[in-house]
Amino acid sequence: ADLRTVLADPPGSALYEYVRNGEIKSTGKGSITEGIGIARVTDNFNGAPVDSAVHVEDPETVATVYRLLYEEGLFLGSTSGINVAAAVRVARELGPGHTIVTILCDGGAKYVSRLYNRAWLVEKNLLDAAEEGRRAGASRAPAAAAAS
Repeated sequence: ADLRTVLADPPGSALYEYVRNGEIKSTGKGSITEGIGIARVTDNFNGAPVDSAVHVEDPETVATVYRLLYEEGLFLGSTSGINVAAAVRVARELGPGHTIVTILCDGGAKYVSRLYNRAWLVEKNLLDAAEEGRRAGASRAPAAAAAS
């Protein structure tokens, strides 16, 4: 079986360009997601077997996090949202018959004042993305399916 590893990174990350072109060059305006998307290659990443990279924009991250909250009951952080959004994208690209694995690496508790705060979402122009994710998740939640 073939194994393929994909870097999921937010805008502003130099790692995306490094994986794709071998250049350490930031792309995009930056992201709401903290702790990833750095502008250097760290020792633990240097030489890692990464086959490709995916940029996940903030609106897609937010929509994914809210969908997971309302559909699956998972209270996650934005890094997990980036990972899941990238995994879904790769799954669609590969089609049926493949196994996709990702890591849910951060919970939502540390994001309560930001990602789960309506005023902050409005300030960052991300409320529509959160609402889109909420609607998509609520319409597919097990309770919604049982009520139909």
